Amino acid sequence: MLIERIYDEDLSQASYLIGCQAKGEALVVDPRRDIAVYQSLAAANGMRIVAVTETHIHADFLSGTRELAAATGATAYVSGEGGTDWQYGFEAERLNDNDEITLGNITVKALHTPGHTPEHLSFLITDGAFADTPGYLLSGDFVFSGDLGRPDLLDEAAGGVDTRFAGAKQLFSSLREKFLTLPDHVQVHPGHGAGSACGKALGAIPSSTVGYERLYAWWGPYLAANDEEGFINELLDGQPDAHAYFARMKRENREGPAVMGARAQLAELATADVVRDLSQDAVTFVDTRSNAEVHEGTVARSLNIPAGKSTASFGAWVVNPETDTNPLVLLAPSQAAAQEMWDHLIRVGIDTVAGYVTSIEGLPASTPQLIQPEELDSFDAAMLLDVRNRTEHAAGHISGSHQLSGGRVMWHVDELPAEGTIVSYCQSGVRNSVAASALRRAGYDVVELDGSYAAWQQEREAVPSN
Repeated sequence: MLIERIYDEDLSQASYLIGCQAKGEALVVDPRRDIAVYQSLAAANGMRIVAVTETHIHADFLSGTRELAAATGATAYVSGEGGTDWQYGFEAERLNDNDEITLGNITVKALHTPGHTPEHLSFLITDGAFADTPGYLLSGDFVFSGDLGRPDLLDEAAGGVDTRFAGAKQLFSSLREKFLTLPDHVQVHPGHGAGSACGKALGAIPSSTVGYERLYAWWGPYLAANDEEGFINELLDGQPDAHAYFARMKRENREGPAVMGARAQLAELATADVVRDLSQDAVTFVDTRSNAEVHEGTVARSLNIPAGKSTASFGAWVVNPETDTNPLVLLAPSQAAAQEMWDHLIRVGIDTVAGYVTSIEGLPASTPQLIQPEELDSFDAAMLLDVRNRTEHAAGHISGSHQLSGGRVMWHVDELPAEGTIVSYCQSGVRNSVAASALRRAGYDVVELDGSYAAWQQEREAVPSN
């Protein structure tokens, strides 16, 4: 048997390829939409992808289940649990509690483990060539290393009202009736790692065991004492802000993400054509450089979506494909770099990219306005905006600031002043540059606090008290 973890550092998301080497068949669980990685992995191991499935209706990324099934001819499987409100809207085989998928000697059993979402499945794997009992659990967003999937996302991002309490009760039951009935040796392979907003304290290690989590996870003592109330209170306390784009992911994943098929290579665009399209507001320019470089000068009305680890997340903060219909023009040093960035963007449903340019020379220029920490007290701002997470704000903030996290700000502009200058900050300046660029494009007058909260703290500590 082969188990391969495919990890996306951008979204802290894990998908898995389970393969039977004897029969040459593979199953992919929770794939992303740029599917080449799974096809290459299967080919390298002499396998055909014959099945594809997912643990639940995801909120943080757009599922590649339909994309991969269409490309390979594999059978798509989705959860049939959760009741009528949680049924998928596209054609696929339905899996219910204890249903099985067979790959040669491998048995993959679906376990209904609600709590994070009502329809959530985990997959219990038995390698029949080696043992007659299960040895592995793909736990999705049910159990993470050291944490659990948050049950409040339906309230935070999908329009639910107080569903968190029912979800927390379901998690308690799922742990007691499903997870803790498994042998301690069963390896646990979760759907997310540290950095994901699907929990509040996810560990960075890629896997765990049932026994280890039973002994050392924060929830263990509550289950041992059968303390459901204490468990619920601890689970719901201190969850991070949910990004606003999660609501769109929920809708699209339930209905069925569009199948893109083979994508053409992005073309390098002529500067004159980009200038013309920008003047007509027919494209949106994306400056993919760091905030420090952007502060030296960028393209007027451009979005700052830094290339690298958080491209998909930052992109979804500031581009809503349901309302932002302009094709994107990416700043990239090469065609390969532009293509890689596009791969990241399609993971959150940002599909329409016109092409790329390698330089901003000749494009309409703009330089973001900055304010130094020592100037802040005397600056006449209509609002001091903290775009960090609410837990960061609670741990320490600049007096008088209004907290609205970067992943929510463009969906809650009703909280912003209609006139006057907004001074914005995050912890170091990266998230702030992303959010500030989107606000400027939307017509707001935004000044960024240079160095953000960290620089402000340093400046305050350097000033002697009287």
